[in-house]
Amino acid sequence: MTALHLFRPTAAPSQPGPAAGLPADTAQWTIEIRREDDALRTLAPEWEALAARCRTATPFQSAAWQASWWRAYGRPGALRVVLVRRDGLLVGAAALARTRTGTLTGLGGGLIDFTDVLLDDQRRESAAAALAAALPLRRPWQALELREVRPGSAAHQLYAAWTGRRHQLLDSVCQHLPAVPMEQLLSRLPGRTAQRSRAKQRKLLEAGVAARRVPVAETRAAMADLLRLHALQWESRTVTPEHVSDRFRRHLAESTEGLARLGQAVVYRYYLGEQLMAVDLLLLCPSFAGLYLYGAHPQLRERIDIAGLLFGTSLEEAVRAGIPELSLMRGEEPYKERWRPEREHNHRLLLGPRHFALVLSLRLALARARAAATPRLREPVRRLRALLNR
Repeated sequence: MTALHLFRPTAAPSQPGPAAGLPADTAQWTIEIRREDDALRTLAPEWEALAARCRTATPFQSAAWQASWWRAYGRPGALRVVLVRRDGLLVGAAALARTRTGTLTGLGGGLIDFTDVLLDDQRRESAAAALAAALPLRRPWQALELREVRPGSAAHQLYAAWTGRRHQLLDSVCQHLPAVPMEQLLSRLPGRTAQRSRAKQRKLLEAGVAARRVPVAETRAAMADLLRLHALQWESRTVTPEHVSDRFRRHLAESTEGLARLGQAVVYRYYLGEQLMAVDLLLLCPSFAGLYLYGAHPQLRERIDIAGLLFGTSLEEAVRAGIPELSLMRGEEPYKERWRPEREHNHRLLLGPRHFALVLSLRLALARARAAATPRLREPVRRLRALLNR
């Protein structure tokens, strides 16, 4: 780990660029950057306590999810955990990975729907300023790129506090529905669509599918069932390759068990008689319940409306927990569209040093080129981007 940096920010230090502008109070602020590969595991109690005090935190920001992801996907020696404490209390944190080219990125890669940092709600602005000052972004080859940042997240507060170069772009489309009882949700749909959906709900009841909530102790086994059914449902189409990899299997089992123990994940098994037909993983946080991943036997898909089945169970969970939103996560699949969800874009945040931000400029140019490129030119842009992310 790096040495601690102690400062009393009654007078901002004379460091150039982004390191200036620290919080103006009389408290003792401590900055620390941890680099050991098990840092997230050892920090877990403190990290989860901060996450509970950060209203924008999602299950993807929990130590349970991030430590599991790092064990499965992280490059040894590349972890950078930036910590900010005020009078000994952790008030700001960011778990980042350093690429071989020097860029810092959030953890999660293509598996994460929402990237964020953690800021204590009671010290949000000052903690963001201190976290911005702590980021190791001083050299031309250094930059921070955060993908899939939700509107209103803590990362936007960090972005606002950054005094160097910064750029904000649109990222994936996410969709969500109000978490209300099913009949109330159906009342939002146009007449014929609502009529067809009600007919599908009646068919669900008649089919006799039984939903059973999985105990925490059984979540690892349930994830094995989920991935088996997920591969089966996609066997005649193109499955996401990562979803059938050993490292994803390990990460999903470990992270789901950890999140379930924290009350941030719920798993359901669905049965016809005694035959297991589907498994569904729902993520929970105060702001939303998120439909992350499911697997369903093809025979079940032929008989009933799978989306209606999963939505119904998820809505019941969210309503019971007082959660206001059912997130359909990233993507614009047709089965989501018929429910008339609200749409919003995640954001992509790029931060770099105030002067000579070479890598930041290159990443910005690549992002804009990809957005404007024809299909023929996207592959060369993708390859160059992959080289930067190594």
